[in-house]
Amino acid sequence: MRASVERRLARNGAAAHHVRMTDSEAVVAVRDLRKTYGSFLALDGVSFDIQRGETFALLGPNGAGKSTTIEILEGYRDRTSGEASVLGIDPHHGGVAWKARLGIVLQNTGEQGNVTVTEQLTEFARYYSNPRSVAEVIAAVGLEEKEKTLIRKLSGGQRRRVDVALGIIGRPELLFLDEPTTGFDPEARRSFWDLVRKLKSEGTTILLTTHYLDEAAQLSDRAGIIAGGKLIEIGKIDEIGGADARIPIVRWTDAKGAQERRTNEPGKVVADLMKSGEPKNLEIVRPSLEDVYLNLVEAYEAKEELEPVR
Repeated sequence: MRASVERRLARNGAAAHHVRMTDSEAVVAVRDLRKTYGSFLALDGVSFDIQRGETFALLGPNGAGKSTTIEILEGYRDRTSGEASVLGIDPHHGGVAWKARLGIVLQNTGEQGNVTVTEQLTEFARYYSNPRSVAEVIAAVGLEEKEKTLIRKLSGGQRRRVDVALGIIGRPELLFLDEPTTGFDPEARRSFWDLVRKLKSEGTTILLTTHYLDEAAQLSDRAGIIAGGKLIEIGKIDEIGGADARIPIVRWTDAKGAQERRTNEPGKVVADLMKSGEPKNLEIVRPSLEDVYLNLVEAYEAKEELEPVR
């Protein structure tokens, strides 16, 4: 329901003058962001930038601080300290016109669903000065066959597609996607990826959270990894974790059992193995973003367990 209220507020501000930022300015800028709940420190000095037109993935385990960070940037939650700028505005003071420049796909929207898909999107389209075509959006999220169906009668995955449709219909400058493909089948996920790429090609800046690491790898330019309320790593998708984290692994089976070796010369290792005959179960694995992510999080958690409680 929260998202609905914000979009309804946007109705009077959607046509307001937008303060345009230059390409060199960050669309999102966060400095030393902290959030406490009593004695619990949910965010501990998080800092990052997101540039115009960039797709940035914010990754981390459940409870790491991703949702808290995003809710602060969306203006739904106050920070304890630090600085934040979204589209040139402090989100704590973001007004109606500022909200109209955002697209927000929350994990749960609370929509009542007593209208059809087309009716819901048509109503929301009226709140914006330059909305997308309702038919275009319905096709983009794969709901053509359900356009006349009441939202409350849709499956969970189909309702999630409605959430995405509502988030993009206003042509937002900055789009927040919080676990957007939860409940999607593989075909729907791939179609959604195409949609995100289209939005990016149109200049939309996107902040994505997802537990699907292949999704982050496919869609994002850069990623930041949060664990324990701290940003433990940030970088380009193909560079995050550093060169050592992406050294290939050669795996095979011999008389001693399963073997593996990390090496920058996998071809040479394979050639040496072949001198003794064809190795069983031979494969060369190049670490994926998921492999790098898991290693980083596990290393951080292990370090925290060893350090004394402060």
